[in-house]
Amino acid sequence: MNRTPFGRAAAIETPSLRVGFLLANNFTLSALSLFVDALRLAADEGDRSRPIRCGWSVMAARPEPVRSSCGVLVSRTAPLSDPTSFDYIVVVGGLLHAGNQMDDSNIAYLRSAASAGVPLVGVCTGSFVLARAGLMRGRRCCISWYHHADFEAEFSDIVPDADQLFVVDRDRITCAGGSGVADLAAFLIERHVGASAAQKSLHVLQLQNRRQGSDAQPHAAAGSAGGDDRVRRAILLMEQHMAEPLSVETIAHRLQLSSRQLERLFQDTLAVSPAVAYRQLRLGYAKRLLQTTRKSVTDIAIEAGFCDGAHFARQFRAHFGIAPRDIRAPDTVALDLPPASATTPARDMTMAQDIIM
Repeated sequence: MNRTPFGRAAAIETPSLRVGFLLANNFTLSALSLFVDALRLAADEGDRSRPIRCGWSVMAARPEPVRSSCGVLVSRTAPLSDPTSFDYIVVVGGLLHAGNQMDDSNIAYLRSAASAGVPLVGVCTGSFVLARAGLMRGRRCCISWYHHADFEAEFSDIVPDADQLFVVDRDRITCAGGSGVADLAAFLIERHVGASAAQKSLHVLQLQNRRQGSDAQPHAAAGSAGGDDRVRRAILLMEQHMAEPLSVETIAHRLQLSSRQLERLFQDTLAVSPAVAYRQLRLGYAKRLLQTTRKSVTDIAIEAGFCDGAHFARQFRAHFGIAPRDIRAPDTVALDLPPASATTPARDMTMAQDIIM
């Protein structure tokens, strides 16, 4: 008989789905707990939690607990084990800028798992761990919209996908994180155990039926797009291209729509054109920078995709009814540059003209 961590006996049965977890330093606790709980609920009848249909291990090279980003410590349940004993190795990422995410032994283990053909999964910022280990070359990579700029800055040779929940590309799976981790876990449960087990997991977790990996990532700004997924995706694309705005035609093409279709969708959903919605997003972004950073008005104008400070100031005042310099927090004014009317050298704004005019 096998023994569960709770001491109850379980019938000898090889799980249909076996998952090994590696935790990054300062990992996201919710990502681990959602994934494991989905497996736990699918693994047994009712709420008995025996690892029968699904098996899982939290591995680490050393016995010391790993600290999560919220401070909770999690101990390993197994040392680094033969990677071929798992159907998937899942890397749970977390804070990006709090030191090394993983030590050399874990990275070596991931590389050996990849060489053995074991599919690797990166959830939350686990995609960064895999990319840093050189394990995402030539594959699509899903990251959170929140870390889109961080990923682009670090990995110029990988195009990040920040407009869907998770991406399956052969033996690599990457997930933006958040509640999407439960959807990914349910996707794998359905693939290996069955649809009813996946549905049970989500329902017990008080979640709706599984979302597809291709579903758009939820986002505060995109939430105003109502129920139209195409408008949400368009807004996500806009948010990912603030400094160098895309043309409306380019956005429509990426969504496999005509420009007229996109215009109609925005009018029906938001009662504004895509160009106006884009400009409002960039102005809102600029406002946040003015309130929270010490960057000059001119630098913020450029970062928000406006061709010069004077044009930005006019658009800002027309939208918010106040000049950019007057909205700054008191401790940021001293480091601001001279008046916003002083223009900067013209930038290549060819694609942006029909958006900002």
